[in-house]
Amino acid sequence: MPEPLRTPRLDLLPLRVEHAEEMAAVLADPALHTFIGGSPLAPEDLPARYERLVAGSPDPEVSWCNWVLRLRAEGCLVGTVQATVTAQAAEIAWVVGTPWQGRGLASEAARTLVDGLAGRTVVAHIHPDHTASAAVARAAGLAPTDEWQDGEVRWRSSR
Repeated sequence: MPEPLRTPRLDLLPLRVEHAEEMAAVLADPALHTFIGGSPLAPEDLPARYERLVAGSPDPEVSWCNWVLRLRAEGCLVGTVQATVTAQAAEIAWVVGTPWQGRGLASEAARTLVDGLAGRTVVAHIHPDHTASAAVARAAGLAPTDEWQDGEVRWRSSR
């Protein structure tokens, strides 16, 4: 299980099934799926997804690390960050609910996550038109590569 992390404005709390109810509202906006596809999970389906994530990867060589983002000033959950970690690399992703976007929260959380993964290559996959996610990746110390996966550009740590 990942350790809690702290940024100037956020508490990154290890994901628990109990977070599902509050997170269902945070993740309910279909606009969050514009670039990644799919649609929001129904509130009744999110606990089962969180159970799978908390249980961890079936591959002993891979760790699934998931955090919810708690905005201390408002006392509420506002998004998630995650890392799929192997001995040499980590693939990261983030999402911040629509009402809290544009405040730099995703960048703050992603920077903290990348700092905690020191010693590993960190990658993220970002849709080429998703300028907000590209800005988050850049703020976290990642740079775009010439590599593509499933229609997304692979970004890699430049540290």
